[in-house]
Amino acid sequence: MERLLAVWVEEIAVESPEGGTVRMNSALHEALTLLCPFTELIRLGLFVLPVRGPSRFFGGEEAVLRAVLQCAFDVTNLRARVGIAEGLFCAELAAKAELVIAPGESDIFRRAQPLEVLGRKDLATTGHRLGIHSVGAFADIAPARIAERFNRHAFVLHRVARGELSEIPGQRDASLARRLARLADPEESVREQLGFFGQRGAGELRAEEAAKRVRHRLGPESIQVANLAAGRTPQDRTAMVPWGSPASPRDSGAPWPGQVGHPSPVTALRHPITVQLRDELDQPIRVGERGLLSAVPAYIMFTPPQRRSITWHAGPWPLVERWWQQSRRRAQMQILLDGGEAMLLTYENQAWWLTGIYD
Repeated sequence: MERLLAVWVEEIAVESPEGGTVRMNSALHEALTLLCPFTELIRLGLFVLPVRGPSRFFGGEEAVLRAVLQCAFDVTNLRARVGIAEGLFCAELAAKAELVIAPGESDIFRRAQPLEVLGRKDLATTGHRLGIHSVGAFADIAPARIAERFNRHAFVLHRVARGELSEIPGQRDASLARRLARLADPEESVREQLGFFGQRGAGELRAEEAAKRVRHRLGPESIQVANLAAGRTPQDRTAMVPWGSPASPRDSGAPWPGQVGHPSPVTALRHPITVQLRDELDQPIRVGERGLLSAVPAYIMFTPPQRRSITWHAGPWPLVERWWQQSRRRAQMQILLDGGEAMLLTYENQAWWLTGIYD
């Protein structure tokens, strides 16, 4: 597990009616981000950051701890508690106890904790009745026995106790990142991308916050995402745009004659690969002036020399662009190889090019 530095400020862990606590957390998070751009606000009052990178920059873990404590005091005028351990669960416990757990000893630290730290009163009550008082004793129970004595939530906590999971359910406030984003820019309207069941996961929210921090530090062009637009070829329809920019409409209403029908290739090669098409007599295949093949394709030749058999093909579809200027003439064709691979080829300037690969 990753070695984390946790910061716990108990006085700002409870939300105030006027919203001052959230603003204080936001200010401290922004200040800690200047020390380490990968600082995460887990929930009100709790922050974590990976200690490996900052320790190299500041000259050791002790120097990082001093910098973090001073930063927290400068922003909040409160005394923070800090700790270092492996995994979020142990790091929070270490911060509240103000301990720095040596590398590789987080397992011993976790096992020595009372059963109550797992956050389930019913589990602790049942465990005490069975003589189980520590996380380590709970971890030593065989997984098959958990179902006999405990409810379904205990299975996940049992994995935490065994060190298989680094955090307990509910340790993160998944909605806090969105609230801070609205606090920083109330007029910002971000279209929410829903998950499979209509919700956003904690991982998506953390990734969004990390992207915002990188964009803030390195500029709007620092993060690029793929955008599907209108056009004729896969290369025309794919573009890299700055993350967070408005999505362009996929259908502009233009007919786009010559466009290959759906589905589109999963991979559109920005730098096409030259190939050769051969017929059964091993003769090169060309596309004539009328857009017809000179023969039925039987093989495709890659570089370095590699011959593959073609079991099916469709096309070609001629494509003539910019007839009012210097005309560009191409033809596109789909092929299926003997191994099941599907590809999109383009014929231009008397040569064949591999321009797309289907999934």
